[in-house]
Amino acid sequence: MTAAIPVFDGHNDVLLRLYKSKSADPVADFLAGEQAGHLDLQKAKAGSFAGGFFALYSPAASKPAAFFEQMTGGRYALPLPDPLTLEEARTSVVAELAILLQIVRASHGAVAICTTTAEIRSAMARGALAVVIHLEGAEAIDEKLQFLEILYAAGLRSIGPVWSRTTIFGHGVPFHFPAGPDLGEGLTAAGERLVAACNDMKIMIDLSHITEKGFWDVARLSKAPLVATHSNAHALCPSPRNLTDRQLAAIRDTEGMVGLNFATCFLRPDGAMRPDTDIDLMVQQIDYLLEKVGEGHVGLGSDFDGATVPEKIGSVAGLQVLFSALRDKGYSESLLTKLGATNWLDLLQRTIC
Repeated sequence: MTAAIPVFDGHNDVLLRLYKSKSADPVADFLAGEQAGHLDLQKAKAGSFAGGFFALYSPAASKPAAFFEQMTGGRYALPLPDPLTLEEARTSVVAELAILLQIVRASHGAVAICTTTAEIRSAMARGALAVVIHLEGAEAIDEKLQFLEILYAAGLRSIGPVWSRTTIFGHGVPFHFPAGPDLGEGLTAAGERLVAACNDMKIMIDLSHITEKGFWDVARLSKAPLVATHSNAHALCPSPRNLTDRQLAAIRDTEGMVGLNFATCFLRPDGAMRPDTDIDLMVQQIDYLLEKVGEGHVGLGSDFDGATVPEKIGSVAGLQVLFSALRDKGYSESLLTKLGATNWLDLLQRTIC
């Protein structure tokens, strides 16, 4: 029997799901396993999910109902939620971080927050779930960056300056289809200071939601590899959340990283959020990304618990289905191991240390 490929994943939203859960004890649900959602500790064990970037994200009460259901394919332009106040953004970020800390404490070593690559490797070696804290959209951070220091002390090592909403740091791409990523302005002056601070503190900068102008602003300013934790190739799926060939070349030239997003709207050529999406579209994306950025710079960025994923995978427990499909296409075990985890670990060695 072929051995399972360990996975270190570029992005998930399980903390947001647990924060919004109606359960009396979401911490216990995560540890014991639950029917709901894409990711919990038991599903992780079943799918050889060894760790990844766990996002802190600030939802808005004004987000339209049935948001994903509006991504029906062909053509759409969804209105974004209104920008958040600092207090609104911090409320959810602090609550999600508290849930994670409670999970770590209650797991008795089965879940570990990691702030260095050595800690990630150690956690994976002993079978613990290795968590790197990521902030998706910097609305919770003040212009003086004081809250950044607090989050760093709590373990934050990765940040996306924007989700798709505008922040004081920059502009994100809206959920339009089809469209290119040049849909707004780039970094603000505060955003430029945030990039400099992240470089100094060895916090990875995630470019997955930022506009094309913002991408090039970061490329101009940052001394670190360029990273898009959960984005695909625009040439195969013309969503503004996906990366142009020129952006992919810049990531390659800085020894950066791209994580394949499982969200079907970023896989399908019609941009639809549909679970009946063929896994071959994921394989095609990986083929293309490998061609453009190289074998050492592609991994997974699933977006589990944040999007609709192909039903043949379904959850973290189904991750090995993708590797089986890649084997069928002739991928070597060595390359599968790189795609599964070691490319991310090597990237983190070059960024957070």
